[in-house]
Amino acid sequence: MSKNSGNSALALLLGAGIGVGLGILFAPDKGTKTREKLKGNFDDLKDEAKSKWESLELLSKNKFSKGKHDFKETVDDMLSNSSYKAEEAIVYLEEKLEQLKKQNAKFQK
Repeated sequence: MSKNSGNSALALLLGAGIGVGLGILFAPDKGTKTREKLKGNFDDLKDEAKSKWESLELLSKNKFSKGKHDFKETVDDMLSNSSYKAEEAIVYLEEKLEQLKKQNAKFQK
């Protein structure tokens, strides 16, 4: 979830909470009944916010885990490719060493 979506969701929840609160405050019910409604609506909003937070937390963990896996895979590929390149370099150097030994042997005769 992007930062913009998180801010939008928070603004929506806050706006809904304020709207519900004002609507209940101006309703023609008794004070005790109004407080019960406010508490019920507040509890609902709190539960919804908690659910959204848990969802966002799970999404973040999943993305981090996937990124970690991708990073490990990239490093493994790099090491594997490096190993092949190192082997090629060793073979090349051994061939050059062999050529140098032959040239050196000519000079020693």
